[in-house]
Amino acid sequence: MDRDELIRQNLRLVHACAHRFEGRGIEYDDLYSAGCVGLVKAVDRFDTNLGYKLSTYAVPVILGEIRQLFRDSGSVKLSRSLKELSMRARKMCDDYRARHGEDMSITELADELHVDAYKAAEALNASRAVLSLSGDDESAGGIDVPVPSPEEQLTERLSLKQALSALDDDDRRLIRLRYYQHHTQQQTAERLGTTQVQISRREKKILLKMRSMLL
Repeated sequence: MDRDELIRQNLRLVHACAHRFEGRGIEYDDLYSAGCVGLVKAVDRFDTNLGYKLSTYAVPVILGEIRQLFRDSGSVKLSRSLKELSMRARKMCDDYRARHGEDMSITELADELHVDAYKAAEALNASRAVLSLSGDDESAGGIDVPVPSPEEQLTERLSLKQALSALDDDDRRLIRLRYYQHHTQQQTAERLGTTQVQISRREKKILLKMRSMLL
């Protein structure tokens, strides 16, 4: 299949992503155009030897281009509490990278911040946004961040399912114990007949592998 046809057949992904951001201060046509830029980038960079579908790779790239449109326009407004959390998150990630030479996982960041993984990811993304720092407490307002649409939630679930299916049986069992059955690393180690330290190391490697599939 040639490049133009591949782009045409995946335009539905752009619509699904763009609809998530409707009514947030940027015209739909502009959202769609930014998403199309992301799709083209994804098609041009996609490696069929990676073992997963184009859609798995394309959706985060499309969303990234749309979010960049908001950041460039200054339309993302953050509450004071999220600004503070985002600055803490960025400092923790920078310090961790300086010490270990690799990025901190969202799970580790969430533990350090004492928040759930979604909040940690939101804080990390917010740290890259254009912030409005001129308002006082009363004018700071809430977070002008779109709620995930059913279409995007479905796409993300499918992408995660594909990433899980690419793991070997032992790694997939570890992830299910940790993130689906909510076992601690120690409980997981006991179930798998190993140590907490070994589980911690394996988990980091598996998450890095999964992230490379999804980004």
